[in-house]
Amino acid sequence: MKILTTQPAKRRTLFMALAFSSLMITSCAVTPDSPQGATQVRSKLTALQSNPNLADRARVELREAEAAVRVAEQPLSGDDAALGEHRVYMADRKVAIAEAKATARYAEDQRAQLGEERNEARLEARTREVGRARDEADRARLSEEQSAEAASQQAAEYQRQIDALQAEVTDRGLVLTLGDVLFATGSAALQGNANRNLDELVAFLNQYPERRVQIEGHTDNVGSAEYNQALSLRRAEAVSQYLAQQGIVSQRLSAAGIGMGQPIANNDSEMGRQQNRRVEIIIENPS
Repeated sequence: MKILTTQPAKRRTLFMALAFSSLMITSCAVTPDSPQGATQVRSKLTALQSNPNLADRARVELREAEAAVRVAEQPLSGDDAALGEHRVYMADRKVAIAEAKATARYAEDQRAQLGEERNEARLEARTREVGRARDEADRARLSEEQSAEAASQQAAEYQRQIDALQAEVTDRGLVLTLGDVLFATGSAALQGNANRNLDELVAFLNQYPERRVQIEGHTDNVGSAEYNQALSLRRAEAVSQYLAQQGIVSQRLSAAGIGMGQPIANNDSEMGRQQNRRVEIIIENPS
């Protein structure tokens, strides 16, 4: 009976020894974890290192942050929890400092880039402005040259027309003198050869529609003053009527008989009297 009682007791003792050894082995095999918060700090650092706008703008600060995070990730026993929290806090600060520095430098670079872009835009705008001013100056110069050339051509054409009419430039305007070949002696009827000279006058007046025309009849001193005044008026009116028939607006025309009151030569000779028998057409200067 004593032998049977001893065997169960030995087995229980052996079982308890094995369980204790297993517990001790398991306890020794467990590795302490990294301090709480180290994983979050590592994630923040990784995100910063992966940011293409920030990663190259704070390299020194990022190296310091990387070193601090590695220290914070080192496992500690439960008795060193306060040390672990301190390491995590310092690593988090290092990451924040690196991020702030990189962000500030990125902003500075952006401002500098925007400044360069603004300067380039201003330069382009100024260049366009100078180009427009140059183009406008070129157009103005070309227009001025063309205007001057046109004015010169007009002046030359005007002088040619004056020469063709055999007119005289006076303060009153252009004075065209038509001799007594327009009319037969004592008559106010236009002769056929008068049309050529008058038609040249019509062409000129059509080209300058703003000009008014004063037609004056003159005679020599043969006959009475009353007769010569009436004859000179009829002759002036005959020229006025012809011009109106050719399309010259009648409001532009006025006729007057001067008679023998304004001779241009001596009436004592036939040549002088012939010069005095005339019709003067005054084309007034533009107002």
